[in-house]
Amino acid sequence: MKAFTLDHAADAQDALDALGAGATAIAGGTNLVDLMKLQIAAPDRLVSIRRTGLDQIAPDGEGLRIGALVTNADCAADGRVRRDWPLLAQAILAGASPQLRNRATTGGNLCQRTRCGYFYDTTQACNKRAPGTGCGAQGGFNRIHAVLGTSDACIATYPGDMAVALLALDAEVLTQGPNGERTIPVGEFHRKPGDDPSRDNTLLPGELITGVRLPAPSGGRQIYRKVRDRASYAFALVSVALDLAMEDGRIARCALAFGSLGTVPWRDRAVEQALVGETPSPALFDKAADVLLRDARGFGENDFKIVLARRALAATLAEATLSNPAKG
Repeated sequence: MKAFTLDHAADAQDALDALGAGATAIAGGTNLVDLMKLQIAAPDRLVSIRRTGLDQIAPDGEGLRIGALVTNADCAADGRVRRDWPLLAQAILAGASPQLRNRATTGGNLCQRTRCGYFYDTTQACNKRAPGTGCGAQGGFNRIHAVLGTSDACIATYPGDMAVALLALDAEVLTQGPNGERTIPVGEFHRKPGDDPSRDNTLLPGELITGVRLPAPSGGRQIYRKVRDRASYAFALVSVALDLAMEDGRIARCALAFGSLGTVPWRDRAVEQALVGETPSPALFDKAADVLLRDARGFGENDFKIVLARRALAATLAEATLSNPAKG
């Protein structure tokens, strides 16, 4: 690991001053430290933000504000989250191991980088790690890679679970930076690769995530389904986050987000529009999958994801509707 200096910010402003001077923020370090060991990330200066007081969960109007330093374990265990936003708790508990959840933070989770093997192997071509070198995954081993939102420069998928649930819940990312405070819808936080895969999100230089805001509870049926190679401690092959309400036997409201299909946490409102107002049925679910996957493109070894996504969507919708068709 390259030598670096480590400072400890006393508060958010102290952290912002350090970031403005070129430091890199570190919280739980569950992703950044791995990248530093491999010298994929090689910051000269780190600033720890763990003493900044951003580790609280508090009411925010009818919603909830989750501080950037709230650990994944504490967020998933919070009684308010479990009662009113169970989708978020389910997604967090589906990810990583208990040891990692005890250390990983809300803000850090949002900023985690891809698990693409070509990104982690510094001997391989990767436009995300080294812009302009190419994308080894497109003609190589791409079983875990994206089928939506790809570009000629990158097909790496976003690996996380928490952000997928936050996307379906219409959450917002709260930041503070040189130009003041910003509120960023989760759906606008992560960037598709385009021709510059090295930029994962829309954070500005010197900007710090301070928290996440959840809107008022929807009262709907919430389900997080994660399909993976083994039952625990594995990244998703496909995941589905669903928040749905029924009325008089029809789908009255529906929010859907998908993980490990796209280069970013994926939400397509056209899929939801195809479902709302309709009576649940296998034919309807198949129609919704057609909409979701209309632009999907496999790269050989990940072609199976297109079929798997169709089945995962149908199973999740069936669980939420056909097994519980009552109002509410």
